[in-house]
Amino acid sequence: MSMSNKLRSHGKGVVVWVLLAMLVLGLGGFGVSNFSGRVQSIGSVGDTEISINDYARALRSGMSAAQAQLGRPLTFAEAKALGLDRQVQAQVFAEAAVSEQARRLGISVGNAEVGRQVQAIRSFQGVDGKFDREVYRMALRQQGYTETQFETRLRSDVARSILQGAVAGGVKAPEALAAAYTKYVTEKRDIAFAEITDADLTATLPEPSEDELKAWHADHAAEFTKPETREISYVWLTPEMLKDKVQPDEATLRAAYEERKSEFVQPERRLVDKLVFPTKAEAEAAKQKLDAGTASFADIAKERGLTLADTDLGEVSKDELGTAGDAVFALTAPGTVGPIDSDLGPALYQMNGILPAEETSFEQAKPDLETEAVMDRARRMVSDMTSDLEDRLASGATLEEMAKETDMQPGHISMAPDTTDGIAAYESFRTAAAKVTEQDFPELGNLEDGGVFALRLDGVTPAALIPFEQIRDKVVASWKAAQLKKLKTDRAEEIVAAVAAGASLADQGLLVSNATGLERSGFVEGAPATLLATAFDTKPGAAAVVAQDEAVFVVVPVKVTEADPQAADTKQVHDVLSTRLEQSMSGDLAELFARASETEAGLTIDSTAINAVQAQMQ
Repeated sequence: MSMSNKLRSHGKGVVVWVLLAMLVLGLGGFGVSNFSGRVQSIGSVGDTEISINDYARALRSGMSAAQAQLGRPLTFAEAKALGLDRQVQAQVFAEAAVSEQARRLGISVGNAEVGRQVQAIRSFQGVDGKFDREVYRMALRQQGYTETQFETRLRSDVARSILQGAVAGGVKAPEALAAAYTKYVTEKRDIAFAEITDADLTATLPEPSEDELKAWHADHAAEFTKPETREISYVWLTPEMLKDKVQPDEATLRAAYEERKSEFVQPERRLVDKLVFPTKAEAEAAKQKLDAGTASFADIAKERGLTLADTDLGEVSKDELGTAGDAVFALTAPGTVGPIDSDLGPALYQMNGILPAEETSFEQAKPDLETEAVMDRARRMVSDMTSDLEDRLASGATLEEMAKETDMQPGHISMAPDTTDGIAAYESFRTAAAKVTEQDFPELGNLEDGGVFALRLDGVTPAALIPFEQIRDKVVASWKAAQLKKLKTDRAEEIVAAVAAGASLADQGLLVSNATGLERSGFVEGAPATLLATAFDTKPGAAAVVAQDEAVFVVVPVKVTEADPQAADTKQVHDVLSTRLEQSMSGDLAELFARASETEAGLTIDSTAINAVQAQMQ
């Protein structure tokens, strides 16, 4: 995440609730007690310091986001290779720069507002849904915060958001630019196209000589090289291997059902948007526009510098809506209610859909509960065996002895860079197999599903060019495929020249297909993905060659149709593009402001502190 992307994420308004939620979520997942001593910050912008704990949390949060995107665990070494450490560093210094400017300008919020926001955070509420000071203190203590530190940071974050909203809010996209983009995006084309087949060729594919084949083999060595293979012996144990030894009883399953009953018994829910206003009068004025049909909920949100994504509460139950629950759930069809007082002020609520209550009985849930219970118990059984397995390996037990004396199962695999079969489907195994040397003793490693493994490198077969005599047929096929594609491309170029001279595709004896009303974001079935893009990049009436893999096509744009700027669909595209342009421009302004603030206030970086934090992540 670049600095500009981070700043763009704040949007154009002061959405305090979102900011608070992000702040509370940012508390989790890192033990701040790991960082202590004389060095307390990684640097500063002016008088605003960045604590080592805040930097550590930002790193951990960035890694969690990257892991969610990749769908797998991420080591810190991998994160560094992706540049995540530098991105997070840019992010925290950019935030500090804006906070420093807010401090210098005297922008702040009072104690009453800070207290109100703290009490509204659900993570600090007790079972009765009300603010609980003991819960608050315990949550902060677990994350290494004092109440003063947390509330000071909260005050600073809100002030920064206010300043960013003032700097980057209210940006309007230039109409000429929005119109140009809209015209570009909504333009449609009719095209004619044809694939060049073997039957369309005017030249015959020649037969290669032995010398030509050998030269082709030598010149395209990468295509005919057998990759390095690593001969790996291993033993492994997974929860799946132990599941037959587990039989959960009825009482355990029923207890699991009761514990997770909220998953199986869903109350009736609503799809809801919420829009908060500074005053009740403004909320009532907006409601009048909605009732009169002169504005939509999206229009009202846009007036406040928001999008529907900013107002979306998702699927919510009656209880989750608090004071608005009765009014929203009284609606039997999509509609808007309000203004209703909320934690953040007077709000309008738009109900977009009704999701009926759902209940999964114990008997219906039992198969899934049983499977989960079995696998959970099997994972714990593997975990319980880990110490013994590690001790055996540390004492010099061979893989063969491990297979004989424990529940671990033996195996052997020839590992090439693209091997993903069997145990090689686990990334942790592939990583270990790529690093192991013949001098290494087997060590216990962890698999992604809770299993364990140990491996040994028996030998390495280096990458080598396969002798010509062994793969002559493959060389012939490769040579012919390349020559055939060249003949097709040459024929396509001849057709392009003929079209330029006034001929049509049909005049060339080709099997011509036609497609009408195509948009830039569309596709043409049976044609390369690049064909449509090429058609939009080619002048109407001219022809162009499109080659992908073994296929060669010729495409001719026949007609260009520009969208009616007054049409509802075109206006919608225009509005979406305008909003995106405004968001982009706002992000750019926020980024420039942060950079200017860094330059004005002065930036100091403690590389030793940064390295110390990163070392804890290894």
